[in-house]
Amino acid sequence: MYRFLLTPRWVALHVVVLLVIPAFVFLGRWQFGRYEERSSASDRTSANLAAGPVPLADLAVVGGAVPERDKFRAVTVRGSYDASHEWLVRRRTQNQRVGFYVVTPLVTPTGAVLVNRGWVAAGTDADGTPSVPAAPAGEVSVTGRLRPAETEETTGIEDRAGLPPKQILLINDSVLGAGLPYRLYGGFVELSAQEPAAASAPEPVPEPDAGNGGGLNLAYGVQWWMFIGIAIGGWLLLIRREARDLRAAAQSSPESVQSTAR
Repeated sequence: MYRFLLTPRWVALHVVVLLVIPAFVFLGRWQFGRYEERSSASDRTSANLAAGPVPLADLAVVGGAVPERDKFRAVTVRGSYDASHEWLVRRRTQNQRVGFYVVTPLVTPTGAVLVNRGWVAAGTDADGTPSVPAAPAGEVSVTGRLRPAETEETTGIEDRAGLPPKQILLINDSVLGAGLPYRLYGGFVELSAQEPAAASAPEPVPEPDAGNGGGLNLAYGVQWWMFIGIAIGGWLLLIRREARDLRAAAQSSPESVQSTAR
């Protein structure tokens, strides 16, 4: 009765099922891996945002890099802004509007650190220079979130040359520090508070969202593995239905009908 399983049509179906099952296993495991990765990153972000501020020098060094584990840690640093080396970071969206981040070096006795002072709206001309509140003169105390240097890989933003003067696409201390008269601490600081406060300042950058911890990835992983059961169940159901139809056809064959008539 089950010899039909060896026909070309059914052999092709067996091959498809045997290929689909490991593919679904792989996709499910990949989604579970993404869930664990994003959950870990979300937990770390939440913990770093909740931690109290520490001196910048405790987490960053001049000429070094900021590790991912310290991303969004609150730091404090005291120094004076160097407005002569200020940059505008293009293509930054805030409150569903496109504009610029304003990045100004804060010079300290041990080195300088790039400070993202906030966001300003773009003007009518995309290549023009928007109106930017001036950095305060004199010594200030800055509190902000420590960020690693931006790269094309971490941001998805393609860097390019030929931009208007003092405009950039990525906040990267190793690149920007090449033309400065002092050395830079690794990464940059995203300003959250300043003493004394400026009379006029760019819009503060909102605190980052820690995310949902990869909940969607977990759901997708469970979904892929459910598809394994559906594939196997559907395969067995088709086999049973084919066997039932063949059995019914055999019972209603001409020989069976003649036997019934006699």
